[in-house]
Amino acid sequence: MTTSAEIRAQAFRMPGVIARRAGTRPGGTGGGVGRLRAATLALGALALAGCETLAGLNPLGPGGPPEGQPGFVRGFLGGIATEDPAAALIGRQVLSAGGTAVDAAVAAGFAMAVTLPSRVGIGGGGACLVFDPAKAATEAVLFLPGAREGVPAGADRPAAVPLLARGLFALHTRKPGRPFEELMAPAEQLARFGTEVSRGLAADLAAVSGPLLADPGAQALFGAPGGGPKAAGERLLQPELAGTLGQLRLAGVGDLHQGTLARRLEEVSRAAGGHLTLEELRTGLPNLAQPIDLPTRGGDRIAFLPPPADGGLAAAASFEALRGGAELAQAAERGLAAAAAWRAGGGDPVRLVSAGDLPPGRFGALPASAGLVAFDRQGTAVSCAFTLNNLFGTGRVAPGMGFLLAAAPGIGAVQPPLLSAAIAYNANVRGFRLAAAASGQQAAPIGVAGPAALHLLRAIPPATALEGGAPGAARVQLASCTNYLPGRPDRCLALSDPRGGGVALGAMDQ
Repeated sequence: MTTSAEIRAQAFRMPGVIARRAGTRPGGTGGGVGRLRAATLALGALALAGCETLAGLNPLGPGGPPEGQPGFVRGFLGGIATEDPAAALIGRQVLSAGGTAVDAAVAAGFAMAVTLPSRVGIGGGGACLVFDPAKAATEAVLFLPGAREGVPAGADRPAAVPLLARGLFALHTRKPGRPFEELMAPAEQLARFGTEVSRGLAADLAAVSGPLLADPGAQALFGAPGGGPKAAGERLLQPELAGTLGQLRLAGVGDLHQGTLARRLEEVSRAAGGHLTLEELRTGLPNLAQPIDLPTRGGDRIAFLPPPADGGLAAAASFEALRGGAELAQAAERGLAAAAAWRAGGGDPVRLVSAGDLPPGRFGALPASAGLVAFDRQGTAVSCAFTLNNLFGTGRVAPGMGFLLAAAPGIGAVQPPLLSAAIAYNANVRGFRLAAAASGQQAAPIGVAGPAALHLLRAIPPATALEGGAPGAARVQLASCTNYLPGRPDRCLALSDPRGGGVALGAMDQ
């Protein structure tokens, strides 16, 4: 496993990119729009429902494109499912260009910060799991939007410490294939040249358009010319965000924490009521942690995000309850009780997973999130959940920088999200088996645990498991390789919850 010192050495212009520690308690120490839409719709129509293929996409003949260009890989590519179609397409192109699942997740994560800024953004963060077949193990990369010591003087909407860029850089160190700056470029192009408002973003805009559009920066980005929010299909241009992404790509993501961008963010966040400081930006770091790891059947194991991404703890407790024969509703309640107990008093997450005497967990309106899963032809897999700690974060755009500030958790009514993701694997055969990530506030944990348990424990087909195991508001991204990867790619598929606005793509290029 790469050590923290080795990761720091790899970081360009970014000392102190990542730290390793156990989870702590919350609060503790380029193309046009039309071309993109056409490509997205064409590939979306081939979203995997078995192991469907996209063949004959190489117009350059037998020589084919060079490494780093879509079409470089022939045959099985892997798969990706996200809550935004344009981001899924970008991730799929990275796989086609020879990138790893980690590369695809990084590129798609940055793209979602452009195409789904209601839930993902440079001002926010998230948490990811990575399965590496070479290590026969799964690890967690945690980069939740950072908490504040208290309410800063003069701040009417305290902002969380942004960690998405540093977190995706840390994720990239786990299994890189393509250069990091190359993976940022598609998101920058989408912001600069424009993309279409997706169905998911349009729904989020409609839900909070009144208070959101009261901010002049948000109105300039998301407001329609005739009044009200932009609708699905309308063009979204974000030139200031493109400038920020370009600076991060050229100077390194550390510039947002201890460079020119950090000094600018300190200044403009004050104007936006968020009041971030250089010291908070400098010390905000992602962490590597051990997942919550449980047995399933047949030698398989399943790893869940650990606290402080406590939606993973809730999903683990729900899965354990389902393994013990509980009904879906009972398992969901068991999971929320475990997460509530950890938030109330910390403790050993593994003990809480199996505890049967916990009081019911009651949560208010938890913040919005978004999920992503990806796997490559070598069997590397990634499962992520992202958040701004509120729908559209604080609702205010960092002036001149083009991104929404995330809401600081634990202040006022803002609670940390139940970020939920899992990866199932078999260490004996060094094989990837399943990945799941879910959004949906309180329903996110059972959205991960339910489909995973139905598929892994009861051999229910993935599509049926998703439909039957993800109740209510849960929106699931799911990937499964019934005979593992490396192994039988024809038994692999990716699925995006049909109730959401995402898409799943996977391909065989000939």
